[in-house]
Formats: sequence, structure tokens, C-alpha cells
Amino acid sequence: MNFERVVFGFFIILTLSLNVAFVAGGLETAAHHNVWVLTLAIIVNLVAIGLKLGDRSQTGALLLASGLVAGLLLITARVVWIVAEPAGGGGPGPAGMADIVSIATGALVANIIATMILVGDTLLSRR
Repeated sequence: MNFERVVFGFFIILTLSLNVAFVAGGLETAAHHNVWVLTLAIIVNLVAIGLKLGDRSQTGALLLASGLVAGLLLITARVVWIVAEPAGGGGPGPAGMADIVSIATGALVANIIATMILVGDTLLSRR
């Protein structure tokens, strides 16, 4: 078993799982979406991007591209959260939350693509 592939797969799947955990819930309800889950998804995604940087294969390039897209969208969602949150706290309003969840859903699509590429590459790899 290749420990490097295990760690890489762990972070790819953890990024996907955290993204799903953030997106799940009512679209416009701020109480259904935790800002710390979004922040943790960003951090784990950045770690996964760092792990992808050493791979020079065609698959590695696709994984890096999907990771960069997901990272950019997650960071954008967090910035929108910061801008949309009122001064008193309590989370963004329904319109702002819908925007944030929509952007994070785009990142979810990129993470699903990365996971599918990883699984496909693993299934096609020879021992």
C-alpha cells in the first residue's frame, strides 16, 4: 500500500465530504450552514492542492485544476459570507445565503470531478 496515495486520497475525500456537509440543508437558511465547516473545507482543500503540486502526470494536472477551481469557489463563498453578514452577526440573509450555497455547490461539483478522476485513476492503475 502506498502511504502517499492514502494521504492524498484522504484529503481529496475529506474535502468532498466537508463541502457536502456545508451545502446540505435549506438553501436560504443560514442556520443550516456552518461558517466553520466552510472554513475547514477551504483549509483542507488548500492542503489537497499542496499535495497535488508534485504530480506531473496528466491526471495530476486535472486533479490540480479541479482543486484550484474548488478552492477559488470556496474562498469566494467565504468572502461573500463576510461581506453579506450584518454587523450584529447572525449570518447572512436569505439572498446572501443562497448566493453562498450556490457558489459552494459549484465547488462541490469540482470536488466530485476530482474524486471521480482519483477513483478512475486508481481503478486503471497497474500494480
